[in-house]
Amino acid sequence: WLVIDRKVYDVSKFSKRHPGGSRVISHYAGQDATDAFVAFHNDKSLVQKYLKSLLIGELAPDQPSFESNKKKSLLEDFRELRCTVEKMGLLRPDFFFFFLIFLHLLVLDAAAWLVVWYFGTSLVPFLAGMVFFTTAQIQMGWFQHDLGHCSVFRRPRWNHLLQTVVINMLKGLPASWWNHLHNQHHAKPNCFRKDPDLNMHPLLFSLGKTLSVQVWKSRFNDRKLECEIDIYIIYNDNSLESRRRSSCLTITSISISSVS
Repeated sequence: WLVIDRKVYDVSKFSKRHPGGSRVISHYAGQDATDAFVAFHNDKSLVQKYLKSLLIGELAPDQPSFESNKKKSLLEDFRELRCTVEKMGLLRPDFFFFFLIFLHLLVLDAAAWLVVWYFGTSLVPFLAGMVFFTTAQIQMGWFQHDLGHCSVFRRPRWNHLLQTVVINMLKGLPASWWNHLHNQHHAKPNCFRKDPDLNMHPLLFSLGKTLSVQVWKSRFNDRKLECEIDIYIIYNDNSLESRRRSSCLTITSISISSVS
């Protein structure tokens, strides 16, 4: 079970049919998932149809409607800020902007191959083509990221369709794999064992001195330290170096995990 807007839902069976994957729901088992629910679902009316049959009760008046490891005042400020941003229309996409983004990605990708095809594979054309291709690949990663969040089109189906074209055909990675991991990342950001961005191979990658110490301690007190790892990294004297090493190795770790 989990809690959304103070209402309790039994999602044990539904989690297997959840479009976003069962792990996203399981990460909030026995917790308040209101903010994650609002962030992940654009069409609330459609989702409410599924929630009606899953409702099993409501929280008692004295029970808090937020995660135990978060401050109530901070959550209230965040929710108020989100409502203000939505009313101002800052979350509405600019279709012309995204069209230009997609167009310039295709131009860069085509330019990379044309340079090598026309000028040959000598050093200068090869380096020029590599610059075009690398720039296109990096920008495609961010473009498909927006598509994966359904931030470009109003209909999720169109977002997923174009995302499949960009990441599957142009980048060579499965969209379903990326969505499965990235949904968990936003559901529980910086929570060890729940955020896939932190699950780098322990024998090949070092997470940094500060994070490694906290991970070791978390074995004895998982619930307390689960979402405090990032706080320790920020305020520790060696935080910048630890964060930089983790970020650089994350890119390599993702590339390896995508083919494993």
